[in-house]
Amino acid sequence: MAEEEEVAARTEKVIRIQRVFINLLDSYSSRNIGKFLSNSVVGASLEEITEEEEEHGEDKSAVPEASSANLKEGTFQIVGTLSTLETPCPSFAVETYYAISREDLLMHLLECDVIIYNITENPQQVEEAIWAVSALNEEISHFEKRKVFILVSTVMTWARSKPLDPDDSEIPFTEEDYRRRKHHPNFLDHINAEKTVLKFGKKVRKFATYVVAAGLQYGMEGGILHAFFKLAWSGEVPALPVFGDGTNVIPAIHVLDLAGVIQNVIDHVPKFRYLVAVDEAVHTLEDFVKCISKSTGPGKIHKVPKENAFLTKDLTQEDIDHLLVNLRMETLFVKENFNIRWFAQAGFVENINSILKEYKQSRRLLPIKICILGPPAVGKSSIAEVLSKYYKLHHIKLKDVISEAIAKLEAIITPKDVGEGGEEEGEEEEEEENVEDAQELLDGIKESAEQDAGRLEDEYIIRFIKEKLKSMPCKNQGYILDGFPKTYDQAKDLFNQEEEEEEARGKMFPFDKLIIPEFVCSLDASDEFLKERVMNLPESIVAGTHYSQGQFLRALSNYRDVNTEDETVLNYFDELEIHPIHIDVGRLEDAQNRLAIRQLIREIGEPRNYGLTDEEKAEEERRAAEEQLAKEAMEEAERQHKEAAETAEKIARWEAWSKRLEEVKREEKELLEAQSLPLRNYLMTHVMPTLMQGLNECCKIRPDDPVDFLAEYLFKNNPEMQ
Repeated sequence: MAEEEEVAARTEKVIRIQRVFINLLDSYSSRNIGKFLSNSVVGASLEEITEEEEEHGEDKSAVPEASSANLKEGTFQIVGTLSTLETPCPSFAVETYYAISREDLLMHLLECDVIIYNITENPQQVEEAIWAVSALNEEISHFEKRKVFILVSTVMTWARSKPLDPDDSEIPFTEEDYRRRKHHPNFLDHINAEKTVLKFGKKVRKFATYVVAAGLQYGMEGGILHAFFKLAWSGEVPALPVFGDGTNVIPAIHVLDLAGVIQNVIDHVPKFRYLVAVDEAVHTLEDFVKCISKSTGPGKIHKVPKENAFLTKDLTQEDIDHLLVNLRMETLFVKENFNIRWFAQAGFVENINSILKEYKQSRRLLPIKICILGPPAVGKSSIAEVLSKYYKLHHIKLKDVISEAIAKLEAIITPKDVGEGGEEEGEEEEEEENVEDAQELLDGIKESAEQDAGRLEDEYIIRFIKEKLKSMPCKNQGYILDGFPKTYDQAKDLFNQEEEEEEARGKMFPFDKLIIPEFVCSLDASDEFLKERVMNLPESIVAGTHYSQGQFLRALSNYRDVNTEDETVLNYFDELEIHPIHIDVGRLEDAQNRLAIRQLIREIGEPRNYGLTDEEKAEEERRAAEEQLAKEAMEEAERQHKEAAETAEKIARWEAWSKRLEEVKREEKELLEAQSLPLRNYLMTHVMPTLMQGLNECCKIRPDDPVDFLAEYLFKNNPEMQ
């Protein structure tokens, strides 16, 4: 007993945080493997799993988020590279590197106990993986303790392997057959990397190398199957495509089960160095696509030529190769020697509910369910229309739902044309349409409408609304329920749980979580405000609606009667602790309801979808470009107008200055003339007569020195001296 305690104590001292390097931590597979290991205790997989843990493990659907600032002692410490500088450092990683030199990268690898190179997603990483294992092998003499190198490869290196038995092609390959494997033409580099990794570490205890050939990875964000999930969730097509006949068997594994296999390799350090990681299921491509279509899409599949796969923009060449492979594999060594807490051991189809939950949570594709209530003419439909476009939700109007339900019933009753295709396939186990039930329901609807002047009983309305809320589009994206339910009883009948699938919690009656709204908006305004709004509506809008004076006043009166202070439909939601958002539209004084919409968006939060589609992005870019051009044109016109105004102002100032200058010159000339007038008179009287005579005499005589002659003449003929 003492010896066992000593061994346990020694083992506890040995087991400490192990530093694990993983390449491309921002990729789908590596990110989930890193997150899984960051929450796993070193050596935990050495302990056998109890039955209680197996039962508890069946409920697991996600790995909790780890924080580098709160690492538990004994867990794996994750470091790794990133593909782009813009990618934020994953919260579970203690260090990340981007675009570093091979010398620096080798230095970081030597600091790690475990090196994991994942080459299942990025073919460009194959060459780096070969370099890494080769460089580490050259540094073995400097290793202070054993290092483990794990190459996460793909079963595509087995894609062209010949059957074990020519007469029985259904016999699966196992790890022991790895020497007989034949690769797919597009995965030559991958099999060369596998051979290189297996070559090293054969006889050296300080360097253990392993290859884990993983099947098609699914779970969490979806992996390769994300293209089908996205197509199904968006509801863009009536049927999901199956490339080819769909009978090819695809080996697959949940990405977290792959992480569990890697954890066991690290803990066990087995002697067998080539492992296959696949689940127990034997699923064909058709099985995968049909399951996705039924669980989150239109429920139908459509078989198309294999070449059509290349038209799917979300699928790469490597993705298509994985989807079209036909290979049966079984992982005997993993099942017999490892202790794995499986997430999806039975395969994709058997675990679709938890996989679908993971997908929606990982992608943040949670539905937004809104109910907008209020009196007539308060603006419910206009606000709901804007919100439905902003959040990409389904706008549910009572009239449209009833018309759609009746049209569907009539389509069931109407005989279908035979022989128009047969390309689309639904689920074989799906219930056949019951023509008699449809006819009986349609007769009941017509009878109810005839007895109440075209209005249907609540029984039919609630049935149709509930069917609409439970439809796949509403379950995926969500809805905005416009103006219904109107009474407490209608709300109770609509949202209460039909079957006792869950027990009521305390005094709270059971409700259907699938369809209950997450947000309830109560719009209100005074009767005077509503009457004035309706009176100001254009005749073109009022015509053919319930906004005519008599109908509107009757509808408003009915609304006030069934929504008193003591009893209102809002009480139902308050009892469920879904407290309504109250908005007094009359006080906002906003005819376009912009303030109310802004307040609701602030309360509801950001959209929960894939964002803009390519077409919407192109439209947004086109609109932005047009706005930019219009802005630039406006700025140019404003600049030209400003320049023209400045030029005109300069010309006006120049003309005014020139005019003023002319005036100044004229005034100066007049002043000069006025000042010179006495002097002129003096010259004309006393100087000019004598001077003129002298000049004339000078001209007659023409002396050699005219100036001296003129001076002498003036002196002799000066009148004052005579």
